[in-house]
Amino acid sequence: MIRLNNVSKIYETGNKAVRNLNLTIEDGEFVFIIGKSGSGKSTLFKLITRELMPTEGKIEVNGIELNSIRKRDIPKYRRMLGVIFQDFRLLNDRNVFENIAFAQRVVGAGIREIKENVPQMLKLTGLSSKYKNMPNQLSGGEQQRVAIARALINKPSIILADEPTGNLDEANSKEIMNLLEEINRMGTTVVVITHSKAMIKEMNKRVITMDKGVIISDVVPIKVDSNGEIIEKKELKIMDTSEFRNRERKPGHGRGKNVNSQPGRPVQRGGNMNSKPERQVQKGKTTNSQLTRSAQNRNINKKMESRRGRS
Repeated sequence: MIRLNNVSKIYETGNKAVRNLNLTIEDGEFVFIIGKSGSGKSTLFKLITRELMPTEGKIEVNGIELNSIRKRDIPKYRRMLGVIFQDFRLLNDRNVFENIAFAQRVVGAGIREIKENVPQMLKLTGLSSKYKNMPNQLSGGEQQRVAIARALINKPSIILADEPTGNLDEANSKEIMNLLEEINRMGTTVVVITHSKAMIKEMNKRVITMDKGVIISDVVPIKVDSNGEIIEKKELKIMDTSEFRNRERKPGHGRGKNVNSQPGRPVQRGGNMNSKPERQVQKGKTTNSQLTRSAQNRNINKKMESRRGRS
């Protein structure tokens, strides 16, 4: 499950990329996130992958609170996700088999485990006959399937795909989306960021629309006709962005300037010059926050061990 509670992200430039975002994506859902350039989609993606920290609010993914996760545990957390990019990001000096196997080696999988798992992923993605090919010998659609196989190899519970069909033609795009739908039917949560309205219409999945950093609609199809047209839908959330514009004009709603910040860096909480200094902790005593972080880290390790045991 992915859960965001009153999440905001404000950059040092003053750009409010995400504002008061509340969102829940249940286990096993297939969700599209759409919006114009600058609507906040990419920032949301980076918040979920923990590339960014929220300025305000809390983010929880699979029971892990991202706000309190230690920096050294972030790579472990990301291994629980399968991430797919528009530009494939394959290793050009390695063949298909080695590109997929690389993700297993990162988590410390043994040779026997790799030899068992990689052929399964090759079969699932239709690449069994291409396992010796180098990336430059593959079409764009084939390269993206390699990227999907690599994202799946460690059996993640969530797949995050950022414009996975952005560099593909219509036929290859349809194949990739059919593959993601098949993966979703196997129980994996799939979240896709895209601009393709035609693909969204054809897939008939939950669609979250963002604009100016907020969710303006959240639609789940209930009934579709024989032509794939939605004839009944459920609106989960509708928000008027003028509410935020009006709120910003009112005095007392602005945030203080961060005098300690540097250009190009996100604004950190507690950076206001009127904020109170952090209380000093006496040596030998443990604070509640330290206990919470300790429990959080044990939770991450247990989840990683559990997934390794099922693989």
